[in-house]
Amino acid sequence: MSLEIFDYERNDMSIYEQCQRCISYHTIIQMKDGSSFDGIVEGIDGNMVFVLVGEDVMTDEMANEMARQPRQPFGPMRNRYRRFRRRPFPINTIAALALLRYPFIVPPYPYYPYYPY
Repeated sequence: MSLEIFDYERNDMSIYEQCQRCISYHTIIQMKDGSSFDGIVEGIDGNMVFVLVGEDVMTDEMANEMARQPRQPFGPMRNRYRRFRRRPFPINTIAALALLRYPFIVPPYPYYPYYPY
């Protein structure tokens, strides 16, 4: 039984070290209950990991103007924002951490040097 407890603590320490390496990076976090979310790891304090979790916010700023113009073919334009909220999570509930990969955008054509005259 002591080996299982030791192995469990070792796993928590590896998650702790992964969280330390991912501070200030956009990561995907998977919990032990199966849920997953993306966020920015802000810091670690004891047994808690503080994550900035993103949430989508839709605003309808032009509601009054659209009421005066009822014949819009595609509906009113809505602005979409992403807001981040700080949420604490216990380290022992985190199953895995992975960096969120952003695509590398290759320029469409190479930039050649100017011809020397």
